[in-house]
Amino acid sequence: MAVRIYIGNMSFGTNEETLSSTFSKYGKVLSSEVIKDKVTNQSKGFGFVEMESEEDAKKAIAGLNGINLEGRKLRVNFAEEKPARNSFRR
Repeated sequence: MAVRIYIGNMSFGTNEETLSSTFSKYGKVLSSEVIKDKVTNQSKGFGFVEMESEEDAKKAIAGLNGINLEGRKLRVNFAEEKPARNSFRR
């Protein structure tokens, strides 16, 4: 079962390939995504990596949380489900 990991405090220059290669040292990476602004297409400084197993995800979190990647100290933890947005606005 795939496990989603949140990566925060990323350098604005970090890309999906960098995330994949960094996390692949801890197990199989299924996908990586850098979240970008819809208007400027610039990184928002966070992203997600999906790993094949929970064991690999735990190893990656333990090994990468707090490391310096491209000049920024990463914050790495399990991703939380985003609550559904209510489409009705007052």
